[in-house]
Amino acid sequence: MRNLRLMTAGLAAMTLLAACGEQSDEPEEATEEAAGNVLLAEWTGPYEGVPAFDKMDLADLKPALEEGMAMNLAEIDIIAVNPQPPTFENTIVAMERTGRDLDRVFSFWGIWGANLSSPEFREIRQEMAPKLSEFNSKITQNQALFARIRAVYEGQEMEGLQPDQQRLTLLYYEGFARNGATLEGQAKERYAAINKRLAALHTQFSSNLLADEEGYVTYLSKDQLAGLPDSFIQAAAALATERQHEGEYAILNTRSSMDPFLTFSAERDLREKVWRTYYARGDNGDANDNNAIMAEILQLRNERVKLLGYDNYAQWRLENRMAKTPERALKLMETVWPAALARVEEEVADMQKIADAEAAGIKIASWDYRYYAEKVRKAKYDLDSDEVKQYLQLGKLRQAMFFVAGELFDFKFTPIEQGKVPVFHQDVRVWEVSNKTSGDYIGLWYLDPFARTGKRSGAWATSYRSHETFDGKETVLASNNSNFIKGTPGAPVLVSWDDAETFFHEFGHALHSLSSNVAYPTLNGGVRDYTEFQSQLLERWVFTDQVINTYFVHHETGQPIPAELVAKIKAAATFNQGFTTTEYLASALVDMLYHTVDPTGIDIDAFERQALLDLNMPEEIPMRHRSPHFAHIFSGEGYSAGYYGYMWADVLTSDAAEAFAEAPGGFYDKEVAARLVKHLFAPRNSLDPAEAYRAFRGRDPRMEALMRDRGFPVPPEGSNED
Repeated sequence: MRNLRLMTAGLAAMTLLAACGEQSDEPEEATEEAAGNVLLAEWTGPYEGVPAFDKMDLADLKPALEEGMAMNLAEIDIIAVNPQPPTFENTIVAMERTGRDLDRVFSFWGIWGANLSSPEFREIRQEMAPKLSEFNSKITQNQALFARIRAVYEGQEMEGLQPDQQRLTLLYYEGFARNGATLEGQAKERYAAINKRLAALHTQFSSNLLADEEGYVTYLSKDQLAGLPDSFIQAAAALATERQHEGEYAILNTRSSMDPFLTFSAERDLREKVWRTYYARGDNGDANDNNAIMAEILQLRNERVKLLGYDNYAQWRLENRMAKTPERALKLMETVWPAALARVEEEVADMQKIADAEAAGIKIASWDYRYYAEKVRKAKYDLDSDEVKQYLQLGKLRQAMFFVAGELFDFKFTPIEQGKVPVFHQDVRVWEVSNKTSGDYIGLWYLDPFARTGKRSGAWATSYRSHETFDGKETVLASNNSNFIKGTPGAPVLVSWDDAETFFHEFGHALHSLSSNVAYPTLNGGVRDYTEFQSQLLERWVFTDQVINTYFVHHETGQPIPAELVAKIKAAATFNQGFTTTEYLASALVDMLYHTVDPTGIDIDAFERQALLDLNMPEEIPMRHRSPHFAHIFSGEGYSAGYYGYMWADVLTSDAAEAFAEAPGGFYDKEVAARLVKHLFAPRNSLDPAEAYRAFRGRDPRMEALMRDRGFPVPPEGSNED
């Protein structure tokens, strides 16, 4: 049943939250409206059935949601009133079979929400979000249903189940118990009311953020392009033309556009304007301002967990994560924080020296950091980011990812002729994924690489269908989505080194889905501070010689990247780690602070400023995600009190990378790769993450590897242990 699986699956739960409506008050009419609705229909066609993305119509969405909800509730009722004694088969497995119709609707919903958003869709999302919450409450507060789940969880049958079946039962029990199933009376009603209100607030936060990203575009004239690379100028011109500003150059209010502009633009006043516009998203005192929304979200979250007996929201959130407690998560972050601050001080000093030598007459500010960091990079390492970019073609990077997937996972990616598989936009391409050795079909991989109006910023992965075998094998439909700037027609798309790592990162999520060997669909979920590990690990293959020497070729000459330039890249591997670590950790620490204090009457702006002051945050660096646009924690609950998870996962990443570095075959060692797939990718959430990691490494991860990776002083061995 997808809605309950998502309840334990992190950010996807809130991304798809508004996909569901409550059971219709007039089910007969809903059924009539939804008859023949493509969003509900079984998937047909090649590759064991694919979504009819070419036929999706927004007018079908509400009827599909309403009918799908009604069908799902009917399925739940059959399980709840079953007169037979509760068993794993007639309760837990039966739950796994429900919600298939809604699964299909969710796939289309995700496309509208992330890839093809529009004002019309956002109105539907805003309307349906609280209805979904009511729907979820009807299930999680179904006492008869919970009684059956608890009976299986606490019964004698549990001992005889297979390990994955035991974990599945545990996930169901926790999914209900941690979400209000144990409450009664007024507490039960209040819990449901809070969830309904939160659903509306999360959705409004997301809509406001997207409105600010779309609504604030900086247009430049030809005399304002000093310092910008030709490839960026061409892309900015194309973006302006697309927005009916022919002859101008558009800087979008997204990271993929802001970041390179701040890195290369020699116009300091424009850098400040673009910086302020970007970091003010959701904080402009207008109809899209998110401050009041955030305050209410925090207060409602705190009230809700108090109903369950927890001291604060973070305590509730981390209970079933790898960190277990807020204190353990904070301990990790606070161990790294001083080293990051010390490095920032060194980086700012280096930048100020260059600014002074140029007689710039400035003190390094936030909008100068990227620009002067690039100058320091050139001075220290003779490394020009734009020179590196000439060898990083998007198409070649994709080929490199396929190569790595073939070496580590034995996967083969074969492009599918356009038109054979329906897509939702002309930019989307599809590949068939098969096993190189056996030839067995595994699934499809969709790629939507380019930025456009209506597409949310950033990069992400999703799955339209996940692997399972308990009722016949289901193959995977995985997807990666990015916001690369397309540029002029026919020209290769050039990306930065950071963008190349992000591309590999998101592909790691797709490989995680494609590698699954779990029997039950719920087990394709994950533990939030663990699920980023696999994708972060895949970034390491960007640095391997096999990738660099084969796929990094100049976009004009076709010549491979020079060995001298590669040496510079590797020498600068830990460059600017003060900035990178500090901007991230500041957001993670503030997230944890928001969710461990009493938020009654909280003033978001004042709280953020005081929290950063208490942390001794360098004035030259902002949080990576300022609170009013911190979508990870305020547009849903997947990362709330959990943004630390990227660093927790990076401890695993650094430690696992050393396992490859120490192996005879290095990062392509077959024995280590086989262990990687067997223990860390294929099992998904069918076993405890700590147990899975020990099976791979033979021990628990060690934090020292993380510090070495970032070029920070290594703490005494064992200092990160409880």
